[in-house]
Amino acid sequence: MSKKIDHAKIKSLVRELLIALGDDPDREGLKETPRRIANFWREFIEYEPGKLDTTFSAVKHNQMVCVTGMRIWSMCEHHMLPFWCDVSIAYIASDKVLGLSKFARIAHKHAHKLTLQEQLVSDISGEVRAILGTNDVAVYAKGEHLCMTMRGIQTPHRMISSALDGHFLETAPRLEFFRLIEG
Repeated sequence: MSKKIDHAKIKSLVRELLIALGDDPDREGLKETPRRIANFWREFIEYEPGKLDTTFSAVKHNQMVCVTGMRIWSMCEHHMLPFWCDVSIAYIASDKVLGLSKFARIAHKHAHKLTLQEQLVSDISGEVRAILGTNDVAVYAKGEHLCMTMRGIQTPHRMISSALDGHFLETAPRLEFFRLIEG
């Protein structure tokens, strides 16, 4: 069940913001801006990822499954500015495997809200663990936050965060995971 935004209220607030910024919300270039921004927030917050829990019987047990390079966008909850991350997710298969598209659907589901990158990787990990019924899950995200790049210190950067659970807390599986994602 998705959250619902107040589209009319967002349009009104954006109009007020434009006035507070010293601009004219009725000028040609800004006439549709309140609606466009309200539409963006509706699309972002009310995102529906589709079915997340399609699993199949595992052909081989104790095999590491890893999906990398999933680019997602989210919004920093501190500044309401975008950040992107390239996300990698791995798990050690026991009795079932997750459908391939579900990795991206889960990552996007948790990115479509105001959040922090650290919370994002934790939420993704929790969902994969719940669906597969295993703690043997690793999530890694590497991204850039516009709240640091375009304001404040104004420095390009890459932030890396990970959530490692189960066997990924052990040295060998952890090293294998990081070797796979460095690819």
